[in-house]
Amino acid sequence: MKYIIAVIKPFKLDEVRAALSELGVQGMTVSEVKGFGRQKGHTELYRGAEYVVEFMPKIKIEVAVAADRLDEVMECIVGAAKTGKIGDGKIFVSDLEQVVRIRTGETQAAAL
Repeated sequence: MKYIIAVIKPFKLDEVRAALSELGVQGMTVSEVKGFGRQKGHTELYRGAEYVVEFMPKIKIEVAVAADRLDEVMECIVGAAKTGKIGDGKIFVSDLEQVVRIRTGETQAAAL
């Protein structure tokens, strides 16, 4: 099993969610986060005062999938989240050792 963390632009969330649902991914966790990479923030003007926005708003999506579905899920996220501009985001993948569904007690892939 694999644990996928994708950090994307906020306006791409609905497209990524729809694409993952179409692929058959049944669950995900979504968080509003802030951060920066190569984008490094920008300056804005508010009521005549200029200020620097160092941390850009982002969306973090967390998904657990069977190892044999990793490539197709990653391609799905990239395809739905890509704009071709700086700040599109990143995908991180790590091994997932164990999963337990609390309600039923199912474990491993059956719990996904």
